[in-house]
Amino acid sequence: MASAKFYGTGRRKKSIARVYLIPGTGKITINKRDIDEYFGLETLKVIVRQPLVATETEGKFDISVNVTGGGFTGQAGAIRHGVARALLEADNEYRPILKAAGYLTRDPRMKERKKYGLKAARRAPQFSKR
Repeated sequence: MASAKFYGTGRRKKSIARVYLIPGTGKITINKRDIDEYFGLETLKVIVRQPLVATETEGKFDISVNVTGGGFTGQAGAIRHGVARALLEADNEYRPILKAAGYLTRDPRMKERKKYGLKAARRAPQFSKR
């Protein structure tokens, strides 16, 4: 490991996460708050830690995240993507593990745009014969 800080950008839906891995004890800080304070649901915390569990690097890195946009689930997905990319920067030998688990693939699903003549992307105005 040449440098002390590894960076990865993660994206999902409208969320963008800037993730920094620093060799340390395993402390995760999101927007200057602890992960337990930031995410209420346990499932979201599990999602964030998935790349670390897969590569068996839990407790080896402190993670500092700056995340904006979207909701909590989208943000958790973006952080996971960013952590996976930062782990690649730390050690390229993690690539097959992360790729097989699908953590390096950017989730392409986005909100569909609203169309004219409709109330939402596909929701049509209520129909009445008369």
